[in-house]
Amino acid sequence: MQEAELAMLRRVGVSEERMLTAQSNLAVIYSELGLHEKALPLKRDVYSETLKLLGEENRETLVAANNYAATLLDVHRYAEAKSLLLKTIPVVRRVLGENSDVLLKMKHKYAQTLYEDPEVTLDGLREAVTTLEELEPIARRVLGGAHPITTIIEGDVRLMRLTLRARETPSPESS
Repeated sequence: MQEAELAMLRRVGVSEERMLTAQSNLAVIYSELGLHEKALPLKRDVYSETLKLLGEENRETLVAANNYAATLLDVHRYAEAKSLLLKTIPVVRRVLGENSDVLLKMKHKYAQTLYEDPEVTLDGLREAVTTLEELEPIARRVLGGAHPITTIIEGDVRLMRLTLRARETPSPESS
């Protein structure tokens, strides 16, 4: 149904903002269905068109960048997600501030790009742990301890610390 709506909107020539909303909605549906490869070009287009339309310092653009990065992670394109996040995080910090939910989400995604990458180095894993350890008290203060983002960050900190310890401790077989 969403695909049909998008096709109809293209035919009738609605505003760019309305098209972006329809594309974004369809991308969300694809993602929720686990169709991340189908969502990826839509999220990329929404981000690039929002960037052109509203500029890099607009909250909607920054949210679109975050959504695009999330889908890049879903399809295991870690280097692209990391590059986008490293480019966008300073803008979010400057425009929305240190306590922004968008900044918290982006920094969490950045830690995920490091942690989930099967080729992560020990230093990359340490950076992921440090990033999340710095985020945890900010998320708790800004969002509260029961907020889903806070609880996800707390769980990821524990998991990444365990993973880091396991990687730092040589196994008896390697001695």
